[in-house]
Amino acid sequence: MNLKRIGWQPFFEQHFYVFDQKGYSPARIAKEHKGMYAVYSSWGKLTASLSGRFRYQISNRNGFPAIGDWVAVSPMPMEKKAIIHAVLPRKSRFCRKPPVSGGRKQVNIDGHSVIGGGLTEEQILAANIDIMFFMLSLDGNFNLRRIERYIIVGRESGASIVIILNKSDVCPYPDKFLEQAKTVAGDIPVHAVSALDLTNLNSLHPYFKPGHTIAISGSSGVGKSTLINAFLGKNTLNTGAVREYDGKGRHTTTWREMVLMDEGTILIDTPGMRELQIWVDEETISETFGDVENLIGQCRFSDCSHNTEPGCAVREAIEKGKLDIKRWHNYQAMKFEARYLGIRKKEKEKLVASRKKRGEPYKRCKDNFRYHT
Repeated sequence: MNLKRIGWQPFFEQHFYVFDQKGYSPARIAKEHKGMYAVYSSWGKLTASLSGRFRYQISNRNGFPAIGDWVAVSPMPMEKKAIIHAVLPRKSRFCRKPPVSGGRKQVNIDGHSVIGGGLTEEQILAANIDIMFFMLSLDGNFNLRRIERYIIVGRESGASIVIILNKSDVCPYPDKFLEQAKTVAGDIPVHAVSALDLTNLNSLHPYFKPGHTIAISGSSGVGKSTLINAFLGKNTLNTGAVREYDGKGRHTTTWREMVLMDEGTILIDTPGMRELQIWVDEETISETFGDVENLIGQCRFSDCSHNTEPGCAVREAIEKGKLDIKRWHNYQAMKFEARYLGIRKKEKEKLVASRKKRGEPYKRCKDNFRYHT
């Protein structure tokens, strides 16, 4: 298999030099499932596992290979197997804070309540992607606040962003929702399509280029697998129906998987996300809500709380209908969510440094974090 066919670029070749000297070969993670991997390589598709030494050296969750990663392997082509020894530096990454399990709790940050709990770690969902397709559907899944969240994590990834509104065939007024989405997307492209009856899919063709990687993400039931099957012209991935009473779907994609198009584009299908906690700093929030930040800069007082102060540009914009109050509330919520994440990161760094100082390598901290000396 030609490596350029699966996304090999000079960036990865440059970083692979040191592994080439050790006799390793490059391969790309095509699938990950319960600690086992499938990789694309010069010898085709191989089943791969981590070497003991590499597994021992991994200090946190983002050190494990993710779908789309380039890795250094020892291939065993006759057995269709390989051993993974290292992950190459990532050109881009789509990540989140891991979902909360074991119960949520509300945390007060500067008088605002945000969701707390869960691990303070970066979970990489896809790596080395060129374009992120964030999908919503027009059968009850459409939500402007969700689009804003997608844009924030998309910008942090380092990839280009495209918003896709699927199932236009079941929506009486798709253009209405298209215009609403554009009000929060700014210069990010937005397309209304139907993966089922192929309506307007040709508008997405300009994004397909040989060697480029596109990751498709969204909630369960929005039609990610159906869209990929439409691109491929065959039912390669399983699909499922959504519940009529709430428009929600069940997970038909239960792991991340890479598929190759005949035209040379690489597609990554991801499981439906019921939760997308951000792994970004406050600066990224500000970039996404530039219009809100500009209004804040116009307030009479630099410490304006935007409640009762005279000369508040934010309240005036809301009253005149120039700023959607829901967008304002979402901006506040995500600012405080990012601020709380920053506090948690600093707490984690102190805890890890303390344990490292005591000479306790590879001990798990109280929220399941490991560090490496």
